[in-house]
Amino acid sequence: MLSERQQQILEMAKRAGRVQVEDLAQRYEVSVQTIRKDLNELCDQRLLSRVHGGAILSSGVENVGYDARRAIAASEKAAIGRAVADLIPDRASLFVNIGTTTEAVAQALLRHAGLMVITNNINVATAMRPYPEIEVVIAGGVVRRSDGGIVGEAAVDFIRQFRVDFAVIGASAIDADGSLLDYDYREVRVAQAIISNARHVILASDATKFERSAPVRIGHLSQIDTFVTDHCPLESIRAVCAEQSVRLIETERS
Repeated sequence: MLSERQQQILEMAKRAGRVQVEDLAQRYEVSVQTIRKDLNELCDQRLLSRVHGGAILSSGVENVGYDARRAIAASEKAAIGRAVADLIPDRASLFVNIGTTTEAVAQALLRHAGLMVITNNINVATAMRPYPEIEVVIAGGVVRRSDGGIVGEAAVDFIRQFRVDFAVIGASAIDADGSLLDYDYREVRVAQAIISNARHVILASDATKFERSAPVRIGHLSQIDTFVTDHCPLESIRAVCAEQSVRLIETERS
């Protein structure tokens, strides 16, 4: 049984994606040791997972809410978006798939000229639509209410009609062995089609994805040409990049 405070902490983690020890101690006017005990008990029940300074939602089958995902590592995602945009020249064709980090890439691309952007992300299409120098092509299929992503076999079939210069994809989680993971098998099918139909694949993902797990396999880091992140904390991932000739760009080091 969870205490009332632990239940509230769990609800906060579900809304925001993570909670911080210091913030919780101030909120509840208790010691940091008391909060650490609460977090440890929640982690023992596999409801949360400990990270430096706090804990994150540990669910391996359910994603964090869309608004919470937009807020998590927002400045890091903006920097990743700018770094990815720097890799894409004017007058290129590209896929942009579902995700808050890929949306940051779309924002950074708005000053490009002559782009053709094929997307299954309503938020990307909405952001780019007013710009006359960008042609937006949107996939058909089932629209997820949670985040405006378009998924399903119709979207997969649509993506397969194209062969583009670049693909910009995200992932909900990255395992230490380089596996790229997500929660919705329908979204994964679209992501796999995107990877297969682009000449150069860019993975845009912030470092919090190394702290999470998800049940459905998109593919492996070895299928990626360039990996753009804020920081890569895992030596095993660096080794995969080196062995598979994946270019690793860390915005915190640039």
